[in-house]
Amino acid sequence: MASKDLLLSIDNGTQSLKAMTFDPDGQMTAIVKIPFEPYYSDHPGWAEQDPELYWNTLCSACNGLWEDKKVDKTRIAGVCVTTQRGTVVNVDQSGKPLRPAILWLDQRRTTGLPPIGGLWGLLFKVAGASRVVAHFQREAEANWIRTHQPEIWKITHKYLLLSGFLNYRLTGEFTDSTASQVGYIPFDFKRLDWAKPSDWKWEGIRIEPELLPRLVSPGNVLGHISNACSRETGIPEGLPVIAGAADKACEVIGSGSLSPDTGCISYGTTATINVTHSKYVEPVFLIPPYPSSIPGQYSLEVQIFRGYWMVSWFKNEFGHKEREKAEKMGTEAEVLFDRLIDDIPPGCKGLMLQPYWTPGIAFPGPEAKGGIIGFGDIHTRGHVYRAILEGLAYALREGRERIEKRTKIPIRQLRVSGGGSQSRNAMQVTADIFNLPTSRPHLYETSGLGAAINAAVGVGLYPDYDRAIKAMTHMGDQYDPIAENHKLYDDLYRKVYLKMYARLKPLYQSIREITGYPA
Repeated sequence: MASKDLLLSIDNGTQSLKAMTFDPDGQMTAIVKIPFEPYYSDHPGWAEQDPELYWNTLCSACNGLWEDKKVDKTRIAGVCVTTQRGTVVNVDQSGKPLRPAILWLDQRRTTGLPPIGGLWGLLFKVAGASRVVAHFQREAEANWIRTHQPEIWKITHKYLLLSGFLNYRLTGEFTDSTASQVGYIPFDFKRLDWAKPSDWKWEGIRIEPELLPRLVSPGNVLGHISNACSRETGIPEGLPVIAGAADKACEVIGSGSLSPDTGCISYGTTATINVTHSKYVEPVFLIPPYPSSIPGQYSLEVQIFRGYWMVSWFKNEFGHKEREKAEKMGTEAEVLFDRLIDDIPPGCKGLMLQPYWTPGIAFPGPEAKGGIIGFGDIHTRGHVYRAILEGLAYALREGRERIEKRTKIPIRQLRVSGGGSQSRNAMQVTADIFNLPTSRPHLYETSGLGAAINAAVGVGLYPDYDRAIKAMTHMGDQYDPIAENHKLYDDLYRKVYLKMYARLKPLYQSIREITGYPA
């Protein structure tokens, strides 16, 4: 009989789904990636997707692993799911979706909701938090569905995040991981469980507790592969499905970041900087730390909402030449963009970019817009591209300083994952702006590896996360800061970048009042 020494990770992102197998050393032994359209939009600002597309893609990806005997399925010890965050699915009693999934990218809001009342309302008013709480209410997808599609809400049996939907389809049980609960839901981020009955979130989001799934801590069994799932996916029936975490949390442990002195940067659709901490610390006032992949731990995160998406924006709007050439060469356009900026000096001859292509609620504020200043006749498309990389690094350095101020623990090294980790220029820019040694993991699929680490602990290949992470994560290339570059970047960061938002904020507010954008 073959030994069960492989771990099956399923990573359902925004633009693709990947089924991967890993060995106990953290080496990927196989991968099947299936891209799909991220969403469709029936109305401006909406972002929806058919939940069955996710499931059917999962089935196809898994079956692809068994084709041509890429993977010996009898060797699989356990399965773990990681997904995009904040995407919600309403299902009936049989687990059938009742409406399209609403993605985290969706911009609809619910207006006219009554403010939180009673003692909670008074406390929020005194703390100056009423605006943040009202934002939470407006953004909650459950409030929109309940208000505008009451007939759907009335027959909803469970209100699930995408992770909960996929875990149900794998196991037949409405169970999900505590570490996947990131979204506008009544979750207590401090207790890492559903909020207590007295919590204001139940008033802010009108969800009945019985509509939510049972929660299990990461690294624990949340169910077993059902007969129905096995028939559709080819995964052996009865295999344990281990509670994983949301994609960013999995990226953190997949990058080997285990303590608050190691920062994990993700240059993904949303760019983030995270550290793992044993204490509940809000990195930005009233913005909670998210659940870590490690039980009982927290992931302190500052995010730039449209982060590395800006590279796609640049590619679509200004990169036609590189896209055509890359297609002929059979390579990625980003490889050519990297070459485009090889000869452009650090600092882009004074071209500075503020990467707030989408506003926030607390950091940055709701009026925020993107800004580029310092143009001259010497500047080219390449300067704009490099300014994007530098602007993201400046914004994440500001996030690092916010985290350090809250934790009182300096970040001494960086691990970088996501699309930007594949760019040598982005890696060097990050090292220079942060003035820290900056490494990328030995493989690109850090979210999938993080899920495999959860599975490895859950099936007993390792007794704890500390040993699993040390055994399964390995560092690849390291980029050390160049002193001369850091000096230039530090001056630009302190004397220009940190002052941009305060100076531009009144103009952003005027633009918003005049044009109505952002709403």
